[in-house]
Amino acid sequence: MATPVLTFFNNKGGVGKTSLVYHLTWMLSLLGVRVLACDLDPQANLTALFLGEDELESLWEDGDATKTIYQAVKPLTAVGDIKDPRIHFASDTLGLVPGDLALSSFEDNISSEWPNALGEKNLYRPFRIATAFWQVMQKTAESMNASIILVDVGPNLGALNRSALIATDYIIAPLAADIWSLQGLRNLGPTLRQWRSEWKKRRENWNNPEFELPSGAMQPIGYLVQQHSVRLGRPVKAYDKWAKRIPEAYARYLLNHDNHSYPNSPTNDINCVATVRHYRSLVAMAQEARKPIFLLTQADGAIGGHSTAVSSAYEDFRRLADSIQKRAKFDQA
Repeated sequence: MATPVLTFFNNKGGVGKTSLVYHLTWMLSLLGVRVLACDLDPQANLTALFLGEDELESLWEDGDATKTIYQAVKPLTAVGDIKDPRIHFASDTLGLVPGDLALSSFEDNISSEWPNALGEKNLYRPFRIATAFWQVMQKTAESMNASIILVDVGPNLGALNRSALIATDYIIAPLAADIWSLQGLRNLGPTLRQWRSEWKKRRENWNNPEFELPSGAMQPIGYLVQQHSVRLGRPVKAYDKWAKRIPEAYARYLLNHDNHSYPNSPTNDINCVATVRHYRSLVAMAQEARKPIFLLTQADGAIGGHSTAVSSAYEDFRRLADSIQKRAKFDQA
């Protein structure tokens, strides 16, 4: 049975997406879930949260190894096949398939082979390339007996993310309360429906596939909202204005529901998984310590009010992890 894939995605950057994936993978791991994180953003920001510069240099300079997602799929750009990436273990129950700045070069291969999946013959190669990310993630998850795969992707609607999304069972949309996040939802909803339809046609075109294919469900299971931060320089009134529009925008554009009756704020919306607090004073501390904010200790500088904030962050992410686990319907390994 395939391991479920949960991707955090919106057509808008700067919403704390990568940090959310990082902290949730750690929290799920602490709660006893075996988790595989996969970095499919060519910027590799998730990988940079897990690894230091020396480790990143080792990953990216050794181009003949299979230490990153790109190195695992790179043989498909010639005449080879997918290789197994080496898992980076952050803990006994948390593995990472590292990202790679070279991943963007794989997008041309995906784009050129996508139309060929509707052809009448030689379907192996186009489908192998289209599902390369899913194949890598599933085999890696199986090797570590993972219960869930969490994926970080970039904020765009290109071929690279289309391939990542057809590998996805569940989608959570991280949002900020601003016009850009709402516009992102307007773009994302129709695009997801188009990608589902296109992938369905291709699956139906290959009557007897030679290897297992993802379903391409891309099921939205909710959204997360970053709470207002004074540092943004935006008044609370502006935050409230856009926050009140999120439930309708999500229902209409992501779920394609147009019932003319929507909650008046995310706090009253069943589609809102959580509102996420800003932990500004802890972010730099956590990055320097190379650990989640809820694992900071006095030795890291978390004393006094910081110590209280660390405990609060732990409870916040524990509740968030519990909610996501129920929505994505996965169990402990």
